Amino acid sequence: MIADFVIVGAGSAGCALAYRLSEAGASVLIIEHGGSDIGPFIQMPAALSYPMNMGRYDWGYYSEPEPHLNGRRLACPRGKVIGGSSSINGMVYVRGHALDFDHWESVGATGWGFADVLPYFKRMESWEDGGHGGDAAWRGSGGPLHVTRGPRQNPLYAAFVEAGKQAGYPLTDDYNGHQQEGFGPMEQTVWQGRRWSAANAYLRPALKRDNCRLVRGLACRVVLEDGRAVGVEIERKGSRQIVRARREVVLAASSINSPKLLMLSGIGPAAHLRDHGIEVRADRPGVGANLQDHLEIYLQMAASQPITLFKHWNIWGKAWIGAQWMLGKSGLGASNQFESAAFIRSRAGVKYPDIQYHFLPMAVRYDGQAAAEGHGFQAHVGPMRSASRGSVTLHSAAPEAAPVIRFNYMSQPQDWEDFRTCIRLTREIFAQPAFAPFVKHEIQPGAALRSDAELDGFIADNVESAYHPCGTCRMGRADDPDAVVDPQGRVIGVVGLRVADSSIFPRITNGNINAPSIMVGEKMSDHLLERTPLARANDQMWVNPAWQVAQR
Repeated sequence: MIADFVIVGAGSAGCALAYRLSEAGASVLIIEHGGSDIGPFIQMPAALSYPMNMGRYDWGYYSEPEPHLNGRRLACPRGKVIGGSSSINGMVYVRGHALDFDHWESVGATGWGFADVLPYFKRMESWEDGGHGGDAAWRGSGGPLHVTRGPRQNPLYAAFVEAGKQAGYPLTDDYNGHQQEGFGPMEQTVWQGRRWSAANAYLRPALKRDNCRLVRGLACRVVLEDGRAVGVEIERKGSRQIVRARREVVLAASSINSPKLLMLSGIGPAAHLRDHGIEVRADRPGVGANLQDHLEIYLQMAASQPITLFKHWNIWGKAWIGAQWMLGKSGLGASNQFESAAFIRSRAGVKYPDIQYHFLPMAVRYDGQAAAEGHGFQAHVGPMRSASRGSVTLHSAAPEAAPVIRFNYMSQPQDWEDFRTCIRLTREIFAQPAFAPFVKHEIQPGAALRSDAELDGFIADNVESAYHPCGTCRMGRADDPDAVVDPQGRVIGVVGLRVADSSIFPRITNGNINAPSIMVGEKMSDHLLERTPLARANDQMWVNPAWQVAQR
């Protein structure tokens, strides 16, 4: 139970770390509390609503009652399984915008600008355009992570993109390439009909090496001796054991569990730790602060033609899809069904997209509940850069206790204005001629809801998390009192301890966060190995030349 590097969490970043560190010849032990990802519910892309709602695979976290959302407690699924949240997510692949990473650098994350991170996105990718175009020069071709596009056979996928064009928005062949802004195909971490999670991409190849091992257990605390992390205490088979690190300990346990583990180890806000009887080893007030997420609403339309996925939403349809997938990893089961997307700006004066769309040719919730009206389709839409901030704190000093999660959603007046804008812009898109053959009426919010107050009521009752929590161990300058880690991921005030997952994001990126989470693991592996980072890129992403004066 000793290795050069001990990684807590076999999730998106942890698997990438294990792969790169073991590839370099270092010995690695990965601690993971969850179990196997083998089985159709995880591996079949179209079954994505199942694993994130199964206690076997999910930590089952919920937010505290949200004061601005009528006291609702929102689900916060986190993967408790090999592959972490990459094994239970929607498999959508979005790098983020160049200006997201340039912002990281501007607030103290030196070496994490877009020019620095683009080479790591390329290193991790094995990209295929599927005949739909794209920016090959911007993409990677030999990495472990397969990124593909769905077949886009349903006519509603094309209608969504054409409606965006008719509404005056640009089109983009590749939102992960030169131009994010616009309407076009969506990308997914699916390969040969299977979910291509971090477990499939990184962990399984790493575990084939003699110097990489997986240890099942619940991480209880980081073991510190004279201000240095020397190992991790775990609970395994009913007893406590210590897994020791010769070189460093790395927390890659998620933006919920990494700050929790730091606080259980005496690293965090001093007064809060003392309240729970925990000896303060490093007073870092930023641990657990800066919690961010994306919220979205599902704007649903009833369809006038029976062409949506609802025709398969019965026991026989699901059995046929399952049989096709089991026999040949083909058919509807082989895609997450998010095959068209858009990134737009909410208003003039916004420099780069701050609204994201996922389009789905069915009206259904993430928990698998279909709209009562049958055939329909929907756009998931929400703002990308809310100023609302929340926190993760301890409920108790018991390692098995769930933390207290307060997102503080919709706490800024701008949040409400942004969401009303999202609804109105989406209605305009669905009113374009491209959708005329397919639209029957609006299911939700419902065409009768028009005023600010009516829309605000709908938002408060219906907005949902997009499941992108991040930011709780913020990366910044070593002299920043609110930063938790420095730009090399080192926990400030402790030797031999790093954090490498979405918790280090200074600010949430533009889009789904799985791709940048994996990138963090890729880049942090070079810091751990004391290697010179990959050479900076010179590519410049497109910014709408009229952004100061026009919304589109």
